[in-house]
Amino acid sequence: MGRVTERRRVLRIRDGAVSTRPDTLVAEEPLEIRLNGKPLAITMRTPGDDFALAAGFLVSEGVLGRTEDVANIVYCAGAEPGAPPAVAGGGSNTYNVVDVRLAPGVPVPDITLERNVYTTSSCGLCGKAGLDAVRTTARWPVSDVPPVRVAPGLLAALPGRLRAAQRVFDRTGGLHAAGLFSPEGELLDLREDVGRHNAVDKVVGRALRSGELPLSRSILLVSGRASFELVQKAVMAGVPVLAAVSAPSSLAVDLAAETGLTLVGFLRGDSMNVYAGEQRLDLRARSAAEAPEAEVAR
Repeated sequence: MGRVTERRRVLRIRDGAVSTRPDTLVAEEPLEIRLNGKPLAITMRTPGDDFALAAGFLVSEGVLGRTEDVANIVYCAGAEPGAPPAVAGGGSNTYNVVDVRLAPGVPVPDITLERNVYTTSSCGLCGKAGLDAVRTTARWPVSDVPPVRVAPGLLAALPGRLRAAQRVFDRTGGLHAAGLFSPEGELLDLREDVGRHNAVDKVVGRALRSGELPLSRSILLVSGRASFELVQKAVMAGVPVLAAVSAPSSLAVDLAAETGLTLVGFLRGDSMNVYAGEQRLDLRARSAAEAPEAEVAR
């Protein structure tokens, strides 16, 4: 889909000089996610990787856990832009409606009771019950995954690697990113989207479709803040370490602590705050490097 960016004419004012010029903007369009033909959610997203986004969204909802849980994912007809609600679901294919069909035997949740139909590009959990829902539906408890030890120096290098790989951000400056790294710092996958939770859903959905869940040997880095729904998505995908370049929320820290997730915030340069799961941070190399300076100080 060639709709990731769009061009718009802008009036530019710089140091008192006025000019007109074309500007590249990140595209934002609604995506309706249906489950077995029934409307489930609408999210505002950057077009592209829509099937992965839908699959990842359903992983975070506890519906999917294996590639085999999905019979197929298809685009279906949707209302043309500006059409009245009465004709929603009809018309030509706008590539803004995705239907996920579950494989036979996969339980279909009572979606009318569990969530609202509308979410935004900054909230992936509207209508959910909260902490208890995540604790009771996680397929792969993060506290039970094989131990992952990460050096602070390795974490400090990840934002630069993520930023260097953000190709669409270079053209628009208006996208969030989610990057999946190995414990050795190798970039395994990167997705960009106008919504932080959408970028994570695309990473998780691609992992589901390629049979790589749970992501128990990985580090998830997000380009913004770490909110509750991003911690939830990491836990539901079995990710043991979530790092963010900005702040976490109080509920995000609570969920990380209760589930055993390592949560790192304000990851900038050589500094970071570890809010939960500090047992996965390998501090020995740093301590050894600082020992001579400590001796001199004494």
